[in-house]
Amino acid sequence: MRNETIAGLDIGTTKTCTVVATNTPAGIEVLGVGEAPSTGLRKGVITDLEETIRSIEAATERAERMSGVHISEVYVGVTGEHVHSRNSRGVVATSGEDREVVAGDVRRVVEASKIIDVSAERQIIHALPRHFTVDGQEGVADPVGMSGGRLEVDTHIVTGGSTFIQNVLKCVHRAGLEPAAIVFEPLASSASTLLPEEKHVGVVLLDIGGGTTDVAVYTGGGAVHTSTVPLGGNVLTNDISLGLRTTFAEAERVKRAYGSAANDEASADESFTVKSLDGRLTRELNRAQLRAIIVPRLVEIFRLARTQIAERVPRDVLLAEVVLTGGGAHLQGIETAAAQFFGVPARVGVPTTVGALNDAVKQPQFATAVGLVMFGPKADGITFNGRRHHAWSRLAGWLSDMWN
Repeated sequence: MRNETIAGLDIGTTKTCTVVATNTPAGIEVLGVGEAPSTGLRKGVITDLEETIRSIEAATERAERMSGVHISEVYVGVTGEHVHSRNSRGVVATSGEDREVVAGDVRRVVEASKIIDVSAERQIIHALPRHFTVDGQEGVADPVGMSGGRLEVDTHIVTGGSTFIQNVLKCVHRAGLEPAAIVFEPLASSASTLLPEEKHVGVVLLDIGGGTTDVAVYTGGGAVHTSTVPLGGNVLTNDISLGLRTTFAEAERVKRAYGSAANDEASADESFTVKSLDGRLTRELNRAQLRAIIVPRLVEIFRLARTQIAERVPRDVLLAEVVLTGGGAHLQGIETAAAQFFGVPARVGVPTTVGALNDAVKQPQFATAVGLVMFGPKADGITFNGRRHHAWSRLAGWLSDMWN
């Protein structure tokens, strides 16, 4: 008999992906995955409800068919420029006997860290403890059971626009699903691709999707910065389409087959044909010409991410590595380009899973969907207060009654 199944829903700009998994002693076992084209979003924000609902339904049906499991509840990923983050600190006096920290103290101190200025149009998505301090002793991972009269916590707070979140939830509900929780996508991608050692020494995750690039910075084991850059792989395709005077679909084919961010002299003269806009004619180009179109835009994505990091991450934080994931990480030579730009080693991150479908999901484009089933059940944030609700009318209360 299988353990309780978990499902993650990644609603992207170019595709919607649903993953069904179960917990095993060895970790997460993926049972099924479903994909469907997504045309109802732009830069992580829903622009067409009906199209988004159809893509959710299609992806979920395919995941159900592959897994043989009916999906009723999903952990939903969100992204977009409306999502902001900041770091906060909370302090409480301990309440346990003999000044011993109890679980209730931990809950209270995290609540205290959430007392920040949040406008009426925004909601807290996550309040993630980075580390605790007990009577001045810093760097405590789990303070329960320790002796002390003063408990402090450093948290990473993520907030999102209520309207944007409500639109996502509306689509999920109308597709016949109940949201178990909302998860900011780079946190999910980090859960499936980053090693604990990387999170401790300092790492930058860049999840390059179709419309956006999600950024997450970890050090000391916890997130210190998360954000979204409003550019993704589609802008590279669009540049190729304009530069080569061809259709978007043909530009995407060319990018996948011949695109490269590496300055490889051996293949620079390799030629390929490109169809004209009407598809009747073709012309010949080489990979060096294609690279000249791709690299400037890729560097712009890197530059925007680095600017956000420089503005939000303390200067004394050392970053030892860059990990690239998402569909955009398939670009040949992207890790070399990232290493040169950021001045640290870079690698392409793929989900770490177990089970028969390992090879099927060990691809960068599945990092978020797999990460949702790994991170979602463990994360605190916007949830149904630990209960299972099945009424659409309760969504408004859910959004305003968090962390109780």
